[in-house]
Amino acid sequence: MRTTLVLVILSLLGLISMPGQAASVSIQNLRMWRAPDNTRLVLDLSGPLNHKMFRLQNPDRIVIDIDSASFSKPMPAMTFDGPIIKSIRSGHRSNGDLRIVLDLKRTTQPKSFLLKPFQSHGYRLVIDLDHTPDANDPEFEKDKPAAVEPEPAREPSAPVAPRRRSEVVVAIDAGHGGEDPGAIGRRYRTYEKRVVLSIAKELKRMVDREPNMRAVMTRKGDYFVPLAKRVHMAQDARADIFISIHADSLPKKRARGASVYALSQRGATSRLAKRLADQENASDYIGGILENKDPIVQKVLVDLNQTSTIVDSLALGRDILGSVKSVGHIHSANVEQAGFAVLKSPFMPSVLVETAFISNPAEEKRLRTHRFQKQMAQGIFSGIKRYVKRKNLQPSPRAVPAGSVRRNNDTRVHIVRRGETLSGIAQRYGVKLQALQVANNLSGTSVRAGESLQIPSL
Repeated sequence: MRTTLVLVILSLLGLISMPGQAASVSIQNLRMWRAPDNTRLVLDLSGPLNHKMFRLQNPDRIVIDIDSASFSKPMPAMTFDGPIIKSIRSGHRSNGDLRIVLDLKRTTQPKSFLLKPFQSHGYRLVIDLDHTPDANDPEFEKDKPAAVEPEPAREPSAPVAPRRRSEVVVAIDAGHGGEDPGAIGRRYRTYEKRVVLSIAKELKRMVDREPNMRAVMTRKGDYFVPLAKRVHMAQDARADIFISIHADSLPKKRARGASVYALSQRGATSRLAKRLADQENASDYIGGILENKDPIVQKVLVDLNQTSTIVDSLALGRDILGSVKSVGHIHSANVEQAGFAVLKSPFMPSVLVETAFISNPAEEKRLRTHRFQKQMAQGIFSGIKRYVKRKNLQPSPRAVPAGSVRRNNDTRVHIVRRGETLSGIAQRYGVKLQALQVANNLSGTSVRAGESLQIPSL
């Protein structure tokens, strides 16, 4: 009897939880990130929670009910200038649960998920609201090439030659973004995601000013883009070169200088390269991607031994490394290699440039200046130009209906599909790889989606 009375008193005082009673969760912060195709809300939590989400109409709104939760402080002031959210309000229901209401400007398809603690991040509730990109949005990607109208299915009167663009396309990837800040400087609290975006924009301006060259960016603002999507954006733009820009960090403050990395086929070339690859590959989870099942990112490239993509990437990396020497100290004299997910494209030479060590107070200070950002962009650009000139790089072919085969007497033309390899195409048609190379004047074994290949007669 005495024990029962003590338990009742403790329960009333809130010192113990009764069976089935949910523990109270504190919402410590609410952040909003707006990308061209979605708006993301992130709630920082003191622990795991149960929630349910549903839509209401007339007017359009989304309701999120969270069991036994409350804000630890007032919601931060937000600007709702995007295409989806009109306002956010919250209150407690009669049962003590927290209700958050998103008043919408138009209907959307929402999704939500809970992220477990990872590195410096605690539990997070993520709410994604998809929307079609607005062409008037300054962050909307306008650099995508115009769609090419499919050619009518007919037999040509002459052998079909690959159609070439008049420009070399450079895909520029500013690392991290949005929920993923990247490395953070110790002295000035500089965010990697911000300085690399500034360098990327400088590089884009330089590329676009160069005759017969054009740049596309994987992100233009402070929002997160999954690693696999970055690769696919470059491929969809039929990019000839892929440059990912970052700023490195190490526990030791003395580490300094720029580095260039390419994909590795057989593991990392150094412990630092492996550490960096592991760090960069964790970006998806920090940014709020539960699991990446994209085949390009998940596995080492199919038939990598039979392509020259890594060789070309190393050559591009050496040219960039040679150019950025004029900007400042070089951390590694050679192009390092590791399993960077964002570099796993079989269709274009791809490198990752670590512009400086943001963990070094002196280099962090330089990274914050427009002068250094412009100098680094110029160094990268000079390396790109050197590579294009030295390799006599030809622009990628225009996109045409993939996988189609056209005939002219005994000449067959195959349009390369995404993911196909030259050796696989040769096997499909029962011809020797060398014969296929000779017929198409290919010195290596790299092919790109949309490219036309003449299939020699048997």
